[in-house]
Amino acid sequence: MFIATDQHRSEYPDPITFKRGTRLVVGEIYEGNEEWENWYFCTITNHSGGWVPAQLIDQNEIPGYGVANDDYTAKELDVDEGDKFQVIKCVNGWFWCQRLSDNETGWVPVKILEETEYTL
Repeated sequence: MFIATDQHRSEYPDPITFKRGTRLVVGEIYEGNEEWENWYFCTITNHSGGWVPAQLIDQNEIPGYGVANDDYTAKELDVDEGDKFQVIKCVNGWFWCQRLSDNETGWVPVKILEETEYTL
Protein backbone atom coordinates (compact mmCIF):
# COMPACT_ATOMS: atom_id res chain seq x y z
CA MET A 1 0.00 0.00 0.00
CA PHE A 2 1.08 3.58 -0.67
CA ILE A 3 0.05 6.78 1.09
CA ALA A 4 0.04 10.32 -0.34
CA THR A 5 2.50 12.66 1.38
CA ASP A 6 1.24 15.70 -0.53
CA GLN A 7 -1.71 16.76 -2.66
CA HIS A 8 -1.97 16.72 -6.45
CA ARG A 9 -4.52 18.38 -8.71
CA SER A 10 -4.87 17.43 -12.36
CA GLU A 11 -4.46 20.23 -14.87
CA TYR A 12 -6.16 18.16 -17.59
CA PRO A 13 -9.94 17.84 -17.11
CA ASP A 14 -10.35 16.12 -20.52
CA PRO A 15 -7.57 13.48 -20.67
CA ILE A 16 -6.59 11.86 -23.93
CA THR A 17 -7.92 8.28 -24.08
CA PHE A 18 -7.50 5.72 -26.84
CA LYS A 19 -7.46 2.04 -27.76
CA ARG A 20 -4.63 -0.06 -29.11
CA GLY A 21 -4.21 0.58 -32.83
CA THR A 22 -5.24 4.25 -32.66
CA ARG A 23 -3.28 6.50 -35.01
CA LEU A 24 -1.39 9.21 -33.13
CA VAL A 25 0.07 12.52 -34.22
CA VAL A 26 3.27 12.64 -32.17
CA GLY A 27 4.41 16.10 -31.14
CA GLU A 28 6.93 17.51 -28.70
CA ILE A 29 8.74 15.48 -26.07
CA TYR A 30 8.20 16.68 -22.49
CA GLU A 31 11.05 18.82 -21.20
CA GLY A 32 11.03 19.85 -17.58
CA ASN A 33 10.84 17.72 -14.46
CA GLU A 34 13.64 15.14 -14.83
CA GLU A 35 11.49 12.51 -13.12
CA TRP A 36 9.00 12.61 -16.01
CA GLU A 37 11.09 11.48 -18.98
CA ASN A 38 9.86 9.89 -22.21
CA TRP A 39 6.45 11.56 -22.52
CA TYR A 40 5.22 12.85 -25.88
CA PHE A 41 2.37 15.26 -26.52
CA CYS A 42 0.07 13.40 -28.91
CA THR A 43 -3.20 14.21 -30.59
CA ILE A 44 -5.90 11.97 -31.99
CA THR A 45 -9.00 12.62 -34.07
CA ASN A 46 -11.56 14.72 -32.16
CA HIS A 47 -9.29 15.48 -29.19
CA SER A 48 -6.95 18.37 -28.45
CA GLY A 49 -4.26 16.00 -27.15
CA GLY A 50 -2.35 14.95 -24.09
CA TRP A 51 0.84 13.38 -22.75
CA VAL A 52 1.54 9.76 -23.73
CA PRO A 53 4.44 7.54 -22.56
CA ALA A 54 6.93 6.79 -25.34
CA GLN A 55 6.62 3.05 -24.61
CA LEU A 56 3.03 3.10 -25.93
CA ILE A 57 3.92 4.62 -29.29
CA ASP A 58 5.04 2.54 -32.25
CA GLN A 59 6.72 5.13 -34.45
CA ASN A 60 5.56 5.17 -38.06
CA GLU A 61 7.74 5.40 -41.11
CA ILE A 62 6.33 8.91 -41.47
CA PRO A 63 7.98 11.29 -38.98
CA GLY A 64 5.52 12.75 -36.47
CA TYR A 65 3.07 9.85 -36.59
CA GLY A 66 2.66 6.64 -34.65
CA VAL A 67 0.27 3.90 -33.62
CA ALA A 68 -0.75 3.05 -30.05
CA ASN A 69 0.48 -0.41 -29.02
CA ASP A 70 -1.88 -0.58 -25.99
CA ASP A 71 -5.03 0.98 -24.55
CA TYR A 72 -4.34 4.20 -22.62
CA THR A 73 -5.87 7.07 -20.71
CA ALA A 74 -4.03 10.10 -19.36
CA LYS A 75 -6.54 10.40 -16.49
CA GLU A 76 -4.82 11.84 -13.40
CA LEU A 77 -6.32 11.48 -9.96
CA ASP A 78 -6.86 14.47 -7.71
CA VAL A 79 -5.07 13.46 -4.51
CA ASP A 80 -5.22 14.71 -0.95
CA GLU A 81 -2.47 14.13 1.60
CA GLY A 82 -3.22 10.88 3.44
CA ASP A 83 -5.08 9.17 0.58
CA LYS A 84 -4.17 5.48 0.32
CA PHE A 85 -3.45 3.64 -2.94
CA GLN A 86 -2.75 0.27 -4.45
CA VAL A 87 -0.10 0.76 -7.15
CA ILE A 88 -0.73 -1.20 -10.35
CA LYS A 89 2.26 -0.07 -12.46
CA CYS A 90 4.94 2.59 -12.74
CA VAL A 91 5.66 4.44 -15.99
CA ASN A 92 8.10 7.32 -16.43
CA GLY A 93 7.73 8.90 -12.99
CA TRP A 94 4.00 8.21 -12.56
CA PHE A 95 2.08 5.42 -10.83
CA TRP A 96 -1.11 4.00 -12.32
CA CYS A 97 -3.02 3.22 -9.15
CA GLN A 98 -6.32 2.63 -7.46
CA ARG A 99 -7.42 4.83 -4.57
CA LEU A 100 -8.61 2.54 -1.77
CA SER A 101 -11.37 4.83 -0.46
CA ASP A 102 -13.40 4.85 -3.70
CA ASN A 103 -11.62 2.38 -6.06
CA GLU A 104 -11.05 5.15 -8.64
CA THR A 105 -8.05 4.55 -10.91
CA GLY A 106 -5.69 7.04 -12.53
CA TRP A 107 -2.17 8.43 -12.69
CA VAL A 108 -0.42 9.89 -9.62
CA PRO A 109 3.12 11.35 -9.53
CA VAL A 110 5.56 8.90 -7.94
CA LYS A 111 7.15 11.68 -5.88
CA ILE A 112 4.02 12.20 -3.73
CA LEU A 113 3.45 8.55 -2.76
CA GLU A 114 5.31 6.65 -0.08
CA GLU A 115 5.14 2.90 0.48
CA THR A 116 3.78 1.95 3.88
CA GLU A 117 2.82 -1.16 5.80
CA TYR A 118 -0.76 -2.25 5.21
CA THR A 119 -2.93 -2.18 8.32
CA LEU A 120 -6.61 -3.00 8.68
